[in-house]
Amino acid sequence: MVMVFGWKVATLVRDGGGLVGGAVVMVNVLEEELIYLSFVTTTGFEAEALSYDYSASIECLAHPQNPLYNGGIIQNPELNNGLQGWTAFGDARIEHRESLGNKYVVAHRRNQAHDSVSQKIYLQKDKHYTLSAWIQVSEGNVPVTAIVKTTTRLKFAGAIFAESNCWSMLKGGFTADESGPAELYFEGNNTSVEIWIDNVALQPFTEGEWRSHQDESIEKCHNSYILNNGLYKNWFTSRFTVTTFENEMKWYSTENVQGREDYSVADAMLQFVKQHNIAVRGHNIFWDDPRYQPGWVPSLSPYQLNSAVEKRVRSVVSRYRGQLISWDVVNENLHFSFFEGKLGQAFSGRIFHEAHNIDGQTTLFLNEYNTIEDSRDGVSIPARYIQKLKKIQSYPGNAGLPIGIGLEAHFSGPGINFPYLRASIDYLAATRLPIWITELDVASQPRQYFELALRELHGHPMVRGIVMWTAWSPQGCYRICLVDNNFRNLPAGNVVDRLLSEWRLSKLSGMTDQNGFFEANLFHGDYEMEISHPVMKNYTFTQRLQVTPIEEYFKETKQFVQLSMK
Repeated sequence: MVMVFGWKVATLVRDGGGLVGGAVVMVNVLEEELIYLSFVTTTGFEAEALSYDYSASIECLAHPQNPLYNGGIIQNPELNNGLQGWTAFGDARIEHRESLGNKYVVAHRRNQAHDSVSQKIYLQKDKHYTLSAWIQVSEGNVPVTAIVKTTTRLKFAGAIFAESNCWSMLKGGFTADESGPAELYFEGNNTSVEIWIDNVALQPFTEGEWRSHQDESIEKCHNSYILNNGLYKNWFTSRFTVTTFENEMKWYSTENVQGREDYSVADAMLQFVKQHNIAVRGHNIFWDDPRYQPGWVPSLSPYQLNSAVEKRVRSVVSRYRGQLISWDVVNENLHFSFFEGKLGQAFSGRIFHEAHNIDGQTTLFLNEYNTIEDSRDGVSIPARYIQKLKKIQSYPGNAGLPIGIGLEAHFSGPGINFPYLRASIDYLAATRLPIWITELDVASQPRQYFELALRELHGHPMVRGIVMWTAWSPQGCYRICLVDNNFRNLPAGNVVDRLLSEWRLSKLSGMTDQNGFFEANLFHGDYEMEISHPVMKNYTFTQRLQVTPIEEYFKETKQFVQLSMK
């Protein structure tokens, strides 16, 4: 211990893994024996770096919000100077309009999807560009995509479902592969509608600026091989605080033969991790992909399938009630619809409802891939993900359910579009629902992308945790291995260990200043704090505290806790 201001000592010890984010913690020790703890959340920006704006809107608004970064490198972003900087793209006609004091550009008489409005820009190689725009269409609810055309390729920068009579925010981004001229334009497959554009922003960041925005939880998936391998047990339990069972809770594992349930492997794995205080994400109740059903399920009639579904929900959710931190309820139900096709489009909402009725304390996740990985996959873009969430929430009785956002993060290359990834999480974060990265892996890419992906995801202030899909087996790993068969680190394992060492705080001691303050930078998580008097030995006590992520993550907030040493 270290003496504090001549008569007080403070020691902070972190209790394992925690939530994403960082904070400055100030401990004030006063003469009247009261201790005030002040928590100031921070984002860790370098003083010289341009701050990243994590804000986004998922509402369709009567008036568009101001452009982020005052438009960045976009000329005339608010269309206050007529059509200056804006031109027609393809065969579209464009015109400047004004409504209720708001000025915007309209692309009409469109014959092809790309007929629209555009602005010429100049890109600098390796810079990260974050894009935002407010979009409306003349009728309906149609997808509109932002595309950047360079001399060599087209880059998909983001997409939104635009509506009539209100403005929707598109947020996305891209990284420039080369320096040179380019053109930003907006595309919509429905050529019968006008596309209205306003308050566009395109802000470049250097690699140094981008990394300065980062800072912060990493967990791991494992499988049943851990039960019989001591090296695996030791390696795993010394590193991770949350896990997902790779296959052992899935329906095809627990009821491979109809009517013969077998939870023995999942039960043993759960018992093992509980002994080591490792939390578990339940994966999964159902999987909507027709390829991954128990062999006896596809041949069932709708009536028989419905009975089997009811039995499965009651069985697995009741068995693990109160023992899991979350459930992936109907896995990958944006890309697939096996159950909806047989039991109706309300299937997902119904299962969320039934699972909550059985286990009301566990967060229920919509788990999906390519929402942040691939801007070209229109099936699961953030806007479609939120549409699905709203449909689930609108099911009778589902208002207020504890729902979470599960993003698989299977990056298959080439490269990772980090600006799009970050902007997509920003957009999803506007729901104010907890966000987890649930199955992270990186395939067919240079090794450094694994570390870059971990840093980017760990650094987002609204990501609560990361589960890596890197379970070891003697036959090899799914896409990326952390260790060999002797549990010696492979290069990816070295990356994980290095980052865990960098991000974790085991113990911190320090003195208060002359005013009785002790200040420290801490990650979000659970801590145990000890306060001692160097002379009066009976004035030593321990207090548990939690540093939690802030809700309004783009604003500074303070929390105060008052303790007494009586």
